[in-house]
Amino acid sequence: MTVLAALAAVTDRLGLAATLNTTFNEPYELARQFASLDHLSNGRAAWNAVTSPDAFTGENFRRAGFLDYGDRYDRAAEFIRTAAELWESWTDDAVVADAASGVFVRDDGPRPFDHQGAQFAIRGSFNVPRSPQVQPVRIQAGDSEEGRELGAQYAEVIFSRHAGLKDGKAFYADMKGRLARYGRERDDLKILPATTAILGDTDEEAHERAHHIRLQQVSPQGAIAFLEQIWGRDLSGYDPEGPLPDVDPDTDGSISITRGRVRHERDPLAVARRWRQIAEEKNLSIRGLVIETTARTAFVGTPAHVAAAIDEYVQADAADGYILVPHLTPHGLDEFVDRVVPELQERGVYRTDYTGTTLRDHLGLPVPSSFDAVPAPG
Repeated sequence: MTVLAALAAVTDRLGLAATLNTTFNEPYELARQFASLDHLSNGRAAWNAVTSPDAFTGENFRRAGFLDYGDRYDRAAEFIRTAAELWESWTDDAVVADAASGVFVRDDGPRPFDHQGAQFAIRGSFNVPRSPQVQPVRIQAGDSEEGRELGAQYAEVIFSRHAGLKDGKAFYADMKGRLARYGRERDDLKILPATTAILGDTDEEAHERAHHIRLQQVSPQGAIAFLEQIWGRDLSGYDPEGPLPDVDPDTDGSISITRGRVRHERDPLAVARRWRQIAEEKNLSIRGLVIETTARTAFVGTPAHVAAAIDEYVQADAADGYILVPHLTPHGLDEFVDRVVPELQERGVYRTDYTGTTLRDHLGLPVPSSFDAVPAPG
């Protein structure tokens, strides 16, 4: 949030999204932070609402552990509704700011809130006036059944890992198909998979460059460290250029302070079986397997080829757009901006200028008019 507040001062159109956890934060404090950021940025704030996937994170907080899987999503759903209540507690015309009369805020402008629920019981007055977007754009990235339902209820942007054409279309259809039962329209939710783009003057050059970059990004030590997250045990004695460990993952639930448990995977034994099969079929070492399984879906080729592929995927309902992750830091997006964006603009599928000032304007999302815009469960 501190970095985004600083960025708000030196940008005027960039969306500013912060990932804040619903398991270990509290609605009142989080709502103040985002309302303040939305004011500082003139309406460009976004909240990526996440739950915590592991107990290692929980040990850093006062709960001395973590919530059960289902409870995390119950808390997240009520957290989002509660924060919305706070943001909606100020009327549009609450701030008068009339120096002549000495009135800054109308007496009936900020309405008191009283939320009594299974996760939160809070009451009082919210002390940040209504911000330009009223609520920050709500982003969510869960891919489990519970995560998809939470996204269908409350998310306005899904930060998806399904960037391929086939799996992207399947995920897109599934998420858009869930919206109606929550009283939402198709365009109320934008599906934005994460992807990267690696360019070359020829397709062959681009693919060669992509392979080289992946080898540089996954070091031998990094491959072992990544595998330890799945295996839940010390694998430092194994050769990263050798075969996978002949032992199975440790499933006793213990958490090493230096090695987090499996992240975003509930069954490490199933992951290990799947990875062994991939390694055997493709004759991969530990490092080769990690490169194979962690490679982000990428658009690889000439600028014209990449632009055509992105256009094809969006027109085929595999995505509403993409969140570009730079393949190199800090200049990994420069070449895309210089060489691919003009190709997309020439196709008429990428803006040449802004039509609004807020992040909601940029994404084509409406401003919530009341708390009714955030449906309750059921």
